[in-house]
Amino acid sequence: MCIPSGYALCYIYGGLVGSNFGWRYAFWIESILMLPLAILGFLMKPLQLKGFFPADLVTAQVPETVALGIQVTNASIGKEESLSLKAEFKDKSSNDQSKSKSATKMFDQVPSFLVDMKALHLDKVYVINVLGHIAYNFVIGAYSYWGPKACYNIYHMADADLVFGGITVVCGIVGTLAGGFVLDFMTNTLPNAFKLLSVTTFLGAAFFFGAFLCRNVNGFLVLFSIGELLVFATQGPVNYVCLHCVKPSLRPLSMVMSTVAIHVFGDVPSSPLVGVLEDSINNWRTTILILTTVLFPAAGIWFIGIFVHSVDKFEDDSENQACTIPLLQEKTGETSPSQEC
Repeated sequence: MCIPSGYALCYIYGGLVGSNFGWRYAFWIESILMLPLAILGFLMKPLQLKGFFPADLVTAQVPETVALGIQVTNASIGKEESLSLKAEFKDKSSNDQSKSKSATKMFDQVPSFLVDMKALHLDKVYVINVLGHIAYNFVIGAYSYWGPKACYNIYHMADADLVFGGITVVCGIVGTLAGGFVLDFMTNTLPNAFKLLSVTTFLGAAFFFGAFLCRNVNGFLVLFSIGELLVFATQGPVNYVCLHCVKPSLRPLSMVMSTVAIHVFGDVPSSPLVGVLEDSINNWRTTILILTTVLFPAAGIWFIGIFVHSVDKFEDDSENQACTIPLLQEKTGETSPSQEC
């Protein structure tokens, strides 16, 4: 729901601030508004994700080791105070060693990352979902960039930013919520999610196509609003598939790679490509109609997902009995029977 709302408020906010104060002020004000979010990102306690070893358990399992270290340190201070200078140099060298160890650990994560990436690419359900989302975002991204300008040139709207933004914020919120409710009503399964994705995207594309073919501005607004309700109903199902088709430990990576893919291959190249297309044909109606046709392949890709064998792994607890032994415990060799691989 945040994505369509953000798109819509962007039009309204940019139009109001830009026309009254200048476009530079829009960026300055936005940076100030984003500052609390950046601060919270550093201060908030990380969430404990399913499939990952709890950090509290690691610290709770090694109190004896810490206590022993303190006793040894106190004894050494009491017996050999004359070696404090030498210990200081040792501390510095140990810090350098810890930094090198941290770098080594970071590089050690690369093979694990490659294994996870391979698992994602071999997951047919995940790949189909992301490919459909890329085609979908290709259109939505270009709409968000060129939509107001296209509406102004085709229908000569005086306040295209406000009109386009107002429709998007209402239809985006209502459509997103409706998509989630409909999926729950259908019984939320992976095939049902793909059914909802393909049907809503196909119908939304049809209404968009009809809207830009319409010569009357009122007819355009009605058809375009219905189209936005339908296409934004995909927000819930597409994230549902992304989270439920992979095992718990892969959920963060699956969301990250999906986000990267839909931007790198979707909305980032679509806006300049649409600009090049418009420069070559010099007809906004035709340009937008050509862009809208990309939604039909997106619906087709998601339609294929209905027939692909899928397993919902959202409640998969198999990883909780996997090799999740803390590093400090591995060194001491103290493993409980339930944690042994």
